[in-house]
Amino acid sequence: MRLAILAALGSLWTSAAFAQGAAGFDAVTAAVKAGDYKQVTSVLVARHGQVAYEQYFDADGPGGLRNTRSATKTVTGMLVGAAVDRGLLRPDAHVLDYFPDRLPLASPDPRKARITVEDFLTMSSLLECDDENSVSRGNEERMYLVEDWVKFALDLPIKGFPEWTQTPAQSPYGRAWSYCTAGATTLGPLIQRAVKQPLPAFAQAALFGPLGITDAKWQFTPLHDAMTGGGLLLSTRDLWKLGQLYLNGGRWEGRQVISADWVRRSISPHANARPDTDYGYFWWLQTFAVGGARVKTWGMYGTGGNKVYVLPDQDAVVVVTTTNYRVPHAGDLTDKLFTGLIVPAIGAP
Repeated sequence: MRLAILAALGSLWTSAAFAQGAAGFDAVTAAVKAGDYKQVTSVLVARHGQVAYEQYFDADGPGGLRNTRSATKTVTGMLVGAAVDRGLLRPDAHVLDYFPDRLPLASPDPRKARITVEDFLTMSSLLECDDENSVSRGNEERMYLVEDWVKFALDLPIKGFPEWTQTPAQSPYGRAWSYCTAGATTLGPLIQRAVKQPLPAFAQAALFGPLGITDAKWQFTPLHDAMTGGGLLLSTRDLWKLGQLYLNGGRWEGRQVISADWVRRSISPHANARPDTDYGYFWWLQTFAVGGARVKTWGMYGTGGNKVYVLPDQDAVVVVTTTNYRVPHAGDLTDKLFTGLIVPAIGAP
C-alpha cells in the first residue's frame, strides 16, 4: 500500500511538474512571437536526453540551417579532440610546425615557435589578436581583407603588456585571454594537415556521421579551406546533438564519439574571459543567477545571440538561434530569454 501511495504521489508530482514546465514554455512562445527578443528563429529545450520543447519562429522550420557564427569554434574544438583521440594531434603541438610553407614570418619572434594548439583553443596565444578591439592588428575584420588567413595569423606581432594590464603570469589560470578568430581559423588547415584529409570529410566521419548529422554546410576561406572560426550552418536539432554529446561525456546512443577525457578538458577552465565567465577549449563557462539560484552552464556562443547552453546540474540542453546579427548586445538579449523564461520553465535539478 505504501509503495502504491508513493508511486501515485510521484506520478502526481511528475504531472504537476510537466504542467508547470509546459505553462512556462507557453510563456517563451508568447514572448518570442511578440518580438520581445527581436528576431529569435528557434528555441529547443531538451532534458534527460529528450526534447521537451521545440518551436520555430521563421519560415525555415525544423529543416532550416542556422548560421551558428562563432559557435562554430566549439565544433572546431571537438574536431581537435577527435584528432587527439586518434593519436593524430597533440594539444601541446606547436602550430608553426604544421606551416613551414608560411615561413619566413613578418614580425619574427622566437616566442611564436612556442605557440601551441591549446593556446588557440583557449584564446590565449601571445599573438596581438583581439576581435573586441577595433584597432587590434589581429582583428578579424582585417583578416577578411586578405587571401591567406593562416599567414595573416602567423604574421601578427607578439602582444605587449603595459603596466596597467595583466600579464599571463598575473592572470587567472596563467593565461591572458583575448578573443581571436584568426587563431580558430588557423586550426582548420592545421587539423587537415594532421589528419591528412579535408576537414569537412574528417568532420563527417569523426563527429557528424556518428550523431546522424547529414546537412552540415561549411563556409570556405579564399584559399578554399573550411572556415573553422564561424559560419557553419547546422539545424537546431543538430546543434542540440552537439550540446547533448558533451553533456553525455562524449557518448551518443551508446557510442563514445569524443573521449570523456577530451570533454573533461574542454569544459575545464583554462582562462578567464569575463569577471563572471571562464573559458575552456572554445567553450564559455558561465554561471547565471536565476531567482536566487546559481545555474552553471557550458556554452557555444555566436554573434547575434546564437547560443547552445549545456546545463549539467539540470541535465538539460538549450538551443536559441536568431538573426539578431546587427542588434546591439544581442548575446545579452538571448541570456535574458534564457534566465528569465527558459530556465524557470525547466525547473529545479
